[in-house]
Amino acid sequence: MTVTAMKASEVAKKVVNNEPLFILDVRNGDAFADWKIEGGNIQYLNTPYFDLLDGVEEVVSDLPADRDVLVVCAKEGSSVMVAEMLSEEGVHAAYLEGGMKAWSEHLEPVKVGELRNGGELYQFVRLGKGCLSYMAISDGEAAVIDATRMADIFLDFAQEKGAAIKHVFDTHLHADHISGGRAIAEATGASYYLPPKDAEEVVFEYEDLENGLEIAIGSSKIEIEALYSPGHTIGSTSFIVDQSYLMTGDILFIDSIGRPDLAGLADDWVGDLRESLYTRYKDLADELVVLPAHFMIIEELNEDGSVSKKLGDLFAENHGLNIADEQEFRDMVTKNLPPQPNAYQDIRKTNMGKITPDEEVQREMEIGPNRCAVR
Repeated sequence: MTVTAMKASEVAKKVVNNEPLFILDVRNGDAFADWKIEGGNIQYLNTPYFDLLDGVEEVVSDLPADRDVLVVCAKEGSSVMVAEMLSEEGVHAAYLEGGMKAWSEHLEPVKVGELRNGGELYQFVRLGKGCLSYMAISDGEAAVIDATRMADIFLDFAQEKGAAIKHVFDTHLHADHISGGRAIAEATGASYYLPPKDAEEVVFEYEDLENGLEIAIGSSKIEIEALYSPGHTIGSTSFIVDQSYLMTGDILFIDSIGRPDLAGLADDWVGDLRESLYTRYKDLADELVVLPAHFMIIEELNEDGSVSKKLGDLFAENHGLNIADEQEFRDMVTKNLPPQPNAYQDIRKTNMGKITPDEEVQREMEIGPNRCAVR
């Protein structure tokens, strides 16, 4: 029996627009508890596939009649079978095309602001992973910041906008996802920048991303200025774009701050983290719009699906920016941290160029939520 497939992009629209959706997730309970599709108007039922092999009658009564029902599994196959079984019971249910792997890879482009003389700034929201990437466009030129490994999405988007990618940046050596920065640079001839303090073990050529570096794009000379802000990693670097936007990488999030332990040096880097947040950032204008490299919870999304907030508001509201006692701050960012990202050591090695896993292995390495925040 033929059942309807729902694409990850369609699910993303429902999440962003806060539309009702009921998800029957047929993965094992531990996988569901660790990571699932989230949204303010989503309801869930988790019943493992193997519990439904003898029939779906036991869950039919738990499915609503007043909202779309989507069956979700890891890769698609199990959800197709369950959706067919539900259809035979008279329930109209779709399945998620490509499963949670497809959800993990979907990027939703959102325009976050205007730049001078007609320039534009876009945020690419990876709803299934919490990653945030950026593209600044001006006068037919573009710069990409913190790209995910799905490089074709950025290449195609730039082409649609009639822009040539000239510069590619990573704010730091990522540990929770595989960067697409080098692939984009190789495909376009763009310069690829990395903080040298994070790149001591990198085995490919790159441009040094140093404090104070200024890059301009387009004839209107939209400025992208680097601000050294260590703490999440020793090389972590922020960007001030067009004197209006602050790209914080994984140092500062909307609802939390960056963890300093992913290279095993939390005690060494916690002082750098505090100085970056409490001194370097404190000297910046409150009106700067903060654009982080990740979000932690779906509630951080604005109504248009973007993730941003003014720096002054974060200093008033973000608990991580309001801990006067240094020892209390140290304890918060070094003790009782969440689990480290899946396969984070192999992800770091991949981003260094030391290993080159095939695409399917890369997908497996990234499965699960991001865990770059203190909480």
